[in-house]
Amino acid sequence: MADWVEVGTTEDLPPGSYTSVDVDDVQIAVFNCGGTYYAIEDVCTHDYGQLTGGEMEDCRIVCPRHGAKFDVASGEALTPPAYEPVDTFPVQVEDGKVYVADDRWD
Repeated sequence: MADWVEVGTTEDLPPGSYTSVDVDDVQIAVFNCGGTYYAIEDVCTHDYGQLTGGEMEDCRIVCPRHGAKFDVASGEALTPPAYEPVDTFPVQVEDGKVYVADDRWD
């Protein structure tokens, strides 16, 4: 079973913000999209650069290198030059703290 890793508090991640955390050597970006938290692998499937550092537009992250857009809820690649989705991860909020887990190997 995957371990839950604390990302921060709900105060640390207000709507429209995001952060990146290392979970077992995987960079995971956690987003607050209108009060709902989502997590995706922090890597562009086009050139494998980090997505964090890009602008958040609604519930989409724009890759800062070449402008590919990804849906933070589904991980879907929305625009070229990326065509492959990024992995998504479960997020839970408990007592004002935000947690993420890498459950891909469970």
